[in-house]
Amino acid sequence: MKVTGFTFIRNAVKFDFPIEEAIRSILPVCDDFVVAVGNSEDDTLGLIKGIAPDKIRIIETVWDDTLREGGKVLAQETDKAFHAIDPDTDWCFYIQGDEVVHHDYLDNIRKGMEQYLNNKEIEGLLLKYRHFHGSYDYMIIDPDAYQQEIRIVRNDKSIYSYRDAQGFRIGDNRKLKVKQLDAYVYHYSKVKAPKVLQKKHEEFGKLWNDDEWMEKNVVKAEEYDMSQDIRLLDRFAGTHPKVMEERIRLQNWDFKHDMSLNKYTLKQRIKMFLERKIGLNLSYTNYELIK
Repeated sequence: MKVTGFTFIRNAVKFDFPIEEAIRSILPVCDDFVVAVGNSEDDTLGLIKGIAPDKIRIIETVWDDTLREGGKVLAQETDKAFHAIDPDTDWCFYIQGDEVVHHDYLDNIRKGMEQYLNNKEIEGLLLKYRHFHGSYDYMIIDPDAYQQEIRIVRNDKSIYSYRDAQGFRIGDNRKLKVKQLDAYVYHYSKVKAPKVLQKKHEEFGKLWNDDEWMEKNVVKAEEYDMSQDIRLLDRFAGTHPKVMEERIRLQNWDFKHDMSLNKYTLKQRIKMFLERKIGLNLSYTNYELIK
């Protein structure tokens, strides 16, 4: 069984993406790795070159900055990396620049890929998510946050990245048939220094919106105001991936959350009851889960 990791990235240094940690977190279960490095304003290319030259193959790309609808350029860049994977690969392991897989789950992931290798009905494997917010000490408990997503797919080039690269589809817009693995991705999208987070907020909004919308809706500021993005949070009592230890040690900003702000809406309470007590799945799913 051959496994190839793949991802895309641009301006990783400028926006402080943990892309090195993301790649290193899944390298132990990958035979090789493809990284699509976009045209950057910093030394992202040098950063990627220094990770694991014996395993990583870089393709240099140019982002289509005129494509400002629904984050489609992210899907385009994902597909560029996916299509560069060699035909002898069996499973393709996708990771984004702010996602890190916990080391405790690598064995489960490897076993899952081996278990379903010859079951051609299974087109992808689903990983669970923990979303962090503000700092490494707080985890989102919002029932509306996505709880799992496809991160491992067959090396079938009729599979493609869907919408803003959150998941995948196959053929004529069909959902992939997947199995759930007992493994977690740690998502650090909103864990950055407030100044860096503000720059990212202003820049990445352009991938979804035109200049007029940006002018009306994105406040220019020195630092990101977390109060504009209140989420349901809880203190995180577990461990982070080992590859994140140094980054966490160097955190140079403070973030506190008032737990009294955790207010579930009536809709959220009903949804949680139906999902936990009755087993109904009321969340949007971009896949067909095979039991």
